Amino acid sequence: MASVAFSLPITPGKTEEWKRWGDEMLGLRRSEYMASRKRLGVTIERVYHQQTPTGDMAIIYIEAADIPSMFQAIAVSQDPFDVWFRKRAKDFFSGFDLSAPPPHPPPMLVFDGVVDRD
Repeated sequence: MASVAFSLPITPGKTEEWKRWGDEMLGLRRSEYMASRKRLGVTIERVYHQQTPTGDMAIIYIEAADIPSMFQAIAVSQDPFDVWFRKRAKDFFSGFDLSAPPPHPPPMLVFDGVVDRD
């Protein structure tokens, strides 16, 4: 299983609305969200809120069998949930566009520590 983590600045003034968007995906739209992520091959998606001196950030962690294919699939999907998700993501993340190629290379893993849980 592959993983990726990245951060995105939350559009100023939209943090509370962004949090409600997450609640909506795990509440009213949970079945659509789960079907989307299953279609995309996502097994884990975690999103954190980080306050910083320069503004609020979303920290996103995703596990999927094939991360590049997952991003390509969501970029072109015409599934109503995925279309809605792309539009909302663009609103909340200062123009970040999931339908366009990434503006930067993907994050590079530099440390992967394992802790013995026994």
